[in-house]
Amino acid sequence: MTTSYLAAVCTDLTGPSSVEILEQQTVPLRSGEVRIQIHAAGLNFPDLLMTQGKYQFRPDPPFVPGMEAAGEVIEVAPDVESFRPGDRVMAGGKGGALAEQWIVKEAAVSPLPAALSFREGACWQTAASTAWHALVERGHLQPAESVLILGASGGVGMAAVKMARHIGATVIGTGSNEEKRDAIRQAGADHVLDPADKDLAAKIKALTDGKGVDVVFDPVGGDLALTGTRAIVWNGRYLIVGFASGAIPSFPANHVMIKTYSLIGVRAGESPRRDPELARRQSAALRELAAAGVMQPYISHSIPLNETIKALTVLEQRKAIGRVVIEMKTSS
Repeated sequence: MTTSYLAAVCTDLTGPSSVEILEQQTVPLRSGEVRIQIHAAGLNFPDLLMTQGKYQFRPDPPFVPGMEAAGEVIEVAPDVESFRPGDRVMAGGKGGALAEQWIVKEAAVSPLPAALSFREGACWQTAASTAWHALVERGHLQPAESVLILGASGGVGMAAVKMARHIGATVIGTGSNEEKRDAIRQAGADHVLDPADKDLAAKIKALTDGKGVDVVFDPVGGDLALTGTRAIVWNGRYLIVGFASGAIPSFPANHVMIKTYSLIGVRAGESPRRDPELARRQSAALRELAAAGVMQPYISHSIPLNETIKALTVLEQRKAIGRVVIEMKTSS
């Protein structure tokens, strides 16, 4: 095992330009830890926000971003029982994945299913767990229901389209250009609309026999959130997943009362940490879904580690469709 490795290090909270590829020294494993040789890491919108100091988890520089990756185990602590060197795995955490090596706790590691490649496994866990937790655990989406997925061309949005399709619901997605809308259709959406359409709420209602959708899945926020509330059914469920638009919406309480819909917060990572029984239930469900290849990621960009700035900029400029993956190789 080498004594050093390369990592993408955020050196200041000024955005992607603050990221440098620096050599890191390996450190001994502590109890319960696993060292992974990373083959690929998945970028998530929070990774970009962390480099700007705008995410709820705000590490001080210098730090290595990256919340999920896939690779091979190269070392385990003596008390680790579930994994051995050579095992193909995927892992998640609050940071550290954008590196050639990553040390994580045993509980954060899971076997890489045969249905997923390293690239796919690197960007499966976070989006899939968010989609499952939102639609199943928090939203209780049923096969006969309809769901509006805002920002459906993003990584989480694509996973939500596929999860809702797997459940058997009618899926309406939004995408800002024809390339994105085509990808959303391929992911399984029944209907795809332009979020900038001034008649968006009316068109959604027309697709649901005038009633509106049972569930809104919103990782976008901003003005689009209020459009979503106008397209929701009586007694509907509005899932607040994130604020990719950069703007946090304010919901009019009188409208919530008049239509009697529920505003439901979604914390797919924090909720299982606070509830061990939920953690077991969520982990078991995700293992089954991964093994079956459900929510297989759509990857629009695969970029080498030494071009991490470019990869983060793709997210910043809203050019990604589905997922962006960092591969542990250098560009020629």
